This record gives sequence, C-alpha cells and structure tokens, in this order.
Amino acid sequence: MNKAIMNELPPNYDELKKAANRTSNWRERFDAIEELGKWKHKRTIDVLVNRMENDAVYKLQEAAYRHLKGFGEDVSMPTQKKGDLIKDASKVFVRIKKSLPAGHTYEEYKEKLKNMRLDLYDTYEGEKGTEFDSWLKNIWEEAATRR
Repeated sequence: MNKAIMNELPPNYDELKKAANRTSNWRERFDAIEELGKWKHKRTIDVLVNRMENDAVYKLQEAAYRHLKGFGEDVSMPTQKKGDLIKDASKVFVRIKKSLPAGHTYEEYKEKLKNMRLDLYDTYEGEKGTEFDSWLKNIWEEAATRR
C-alpha cells in the first residue's frame, strides 16, 4: 500500500461523502473510503471515523480504520458485530419468505429481498462476500421451518 497522502480536501469531496454514506451500495462506500483515504483533511477524517464506527459491513470499517491509522489518528480497531447487522434483519428475512407463495424458489426469494430491502441485501452481500449465496440460501431454507 504505497500511496501519496494529500493534506487537503479532495475536489469531489461532496460526491465522495454521499457515496461513503450510501446504504444500499457497499461497493460505492468502499470505493469512496479508499479515495477519501488519500486525502488527510479534518472533513475526510470525520467521514472515515463515521464509517469506521457505523458501517454495517465490517470490511468497510476495517478500510476506514486502516486509512485513519495511516493518517496517524489515534483510533482502535473496530470489533465485528455479532447477530443482525441491521436491526431486525432476521425478522425481515422471515417476513419476505412468508410473503411469497408456497413453492417459490430460492431465486424468487433472493430477487424479492433485493427489490424490497436493497440496503439489507447489499449489507449482507458485502459482509459475507463469496459466501453470500450459500449463506442466504441457508437463511431461506431455515425460514421455511419458521412458517
């Protein structure tokens, strides 16, 4: 990680701040965090601290932490959340399952979740990475027993 750090505000700061706070797109948040991490300025530090402390996707918290440490900020590594990453997520997974007709497929469930709660879908996709599909399929299968 060899990068030059600019001690000023990036020219596209407002766009980066919006992207860093976009709840339904972890990839955009990650890219914004990476770009903000090149600019050491009070306002970029504030955004990075906010993401480090409040992002539901742990790898984004880690990225913000890494940049803050690189700036020489006195921050502690965030601890990974246990349980629901978004309040009542497990209830939402079951509700969506129950809203579909009997005999629906996993793909139909996945699509409805994505359409109804993109924030939830996106957060867990970002958190679970390559394991997302198998994890979500397991959630769907377990929800069937809770009908």
